[in-house]
Amino acid sequence: MSIVAKAVEIPDRIVPKRALLSVFDKTGLVAFAQALRARDCLLISTGGTKRALEEAGLPVTDVSEVTGFPEILDGRVKTLHPMVHGGLLGQATDAEHQRVMAEHGIHSIDLFVGNLYPFEKTIASGADYAQAVENIDIGGPAMTRAAAKNHGFVAVVTDPDDYDAVLQSLEDNDGALPYALRKELAAKAFARTAAYDAAIASWFAETLSVDTPDIRAIGARLSQSLRYGENPHQSAAFYLTGAPRFGVATARQVQGKALSYNNINDTDAAFELVSEFDPDRAAAVAIIKHANPCGVAVGTSLSEAYRMALRCDPVSAFGGIIAVNRTLDGETAHALSEIFTEVIIAPDADEAALAVLGAKKNLRLLVTGGLPDPGASGETVRSVAGGLLIQDRDNGRVDDLDLKIVTKRAPTERELADLRFAFQVAKHVKSNAIVYVKDGATVGIGAGQMSRVDSARIAARKAQDAADAAGLGRTLTHNSVVASDAFFPFADGLLTAIEAGATAVIQPGGSMRDDEVIEAADAAGVAMVFTGMRHFRH
Repeated sequence: MSIVAKAVEIPDRIVPKRALLSVFDKTGLVAFAQALRARDCLLISTGGTKRALEEAGLPVTDVSEVTGFPEILDGRVKTLHPMVHGGLLGQATDAEHQRVMAEHGIHSIDLFVGNLYPFEKTIASGADYAQAVENIDIGGPAMTRAAAKNHGFVAVVTDPDDYDAVLQSLEDNDGALPYALRKELAAKAFARTAAYDAAIASWFAETLSVDTPDIRAIGARLSQSLRYGENPHQSAAFYLTGAPRFGVATARQVQGKALSYNNINDTDAAFELVSEFDPDRAAAVAIIKHANPCGVAVGTSLSEAYRMALRCDPVSAFGGIIAVNRTLDGETAHALSEIFTEVIIAPDADEAALAVLGAKKNLRLLVTGGLPDPGASGETVRSVAGGLLIQDRDNGRVDDLDLKIVTKRAPTERELADLRFAFQVAKHVKSNAIVYVKDGATVGIGAGQMSRVDSARIAARKAQDAADAAGLGRTLTHNSVVASDAFFPFADGLLTAIEAGATAVIQPGGSMRDDEVIEAADAAGVAMVFTGMRHFRH
């Protein structure tokens, strides 16, 4: 059974005569209310909103005067009343509505201005359960949805950023608000309450440790419309979920043209990778191309780490994304500016770096204010036809694992350090992933191949190409270590890595042919360790 709509005439323009204002965020409120009063609009308000308006010298009618009922239950109930909701939901051109409203002394409210208790900020601050629950708004969403439903007769404003547009519309339309604008505002209002409820539902699921709630709601706010998506024929936009994680979403763009869809995706991949490495222990640089690293290194300084990262694949680095895990300094900025780079992202940048990069007007520089915690919990979301795939973020860290030596020869201390580094990088390489490392720097990366042996071959070949370009006598993978993001299903991938010069291997283990692979490693005198953790990345 469906509810049948009555035929009601919708006015193209309405002139606001009675406005109800109830906001938590009071940004721009007074100026907006002053402009309404200048147009003889009656102001009705509650609590802190009313006080703010009165302190500005504006005449305000308390909502309790409208309802004939005081605020009760510590302010939990103040606008949940027929005198309010009847005023918001009554249709001015419906004779029966008008008869009932007149009978009960209900006056129309044709403008509602409201924003909600800061639930998202409250939980982000680490508030306890009781405080979080108390910051769940009830009256605000109820009035917002009522006004939005009745947008044929009511304008609803939920975002202070829209105040100027509403006032400009009043100016352009002789004090009236057109139906087209009211529809736009209503759509935004419903989106806001949906995102608000999504945040509450997600918090409850997390609080109750429900990994797969029966209904999953996701809310996000538009950050920017993008020129296009992965390709020019695809439209795209960047939305923020409000998750408290340093990265592209929290970054301040210091310079350069607007970020593209691919820029954002690749920059996120770069910063997540470089954040694997503790800046107090070593400087780290990651160079990314098409969401895959083409060079990663640690060093005593960012400039040293950059030179080693670049050596891995200088050809692919052209037009790439560079991420660093420390404040970007002038020396490193100068080195980075020597080749064409799309984006640089860093926790911060000093004045010398800003001066150097300032000459590169098209280069985008982002500073985030911090590094994301690679071990923190979280979720990733991917769309498929008709649905969403949602999983925990891969927050597994090799430093937290008990490595199992499975060969006759144990890795040396140097090999073990490089093995850990290689496995950290492999976590951020598209599967099937093979990563060769030597002295804290990648020297060959094979990504996204259908077979693991092909990834091993491609990585070795690219290492040889880089060595030839640098005029070195032998391949960069000579006396390197190698990491695989998943087990070797056969010994052929391992033998390819050994042939390339790898002397030690790190892999999850778990293949039906582990014994065969271990035997091949022992025969070659190669050390191998199992992590017990896989890092597929699709």
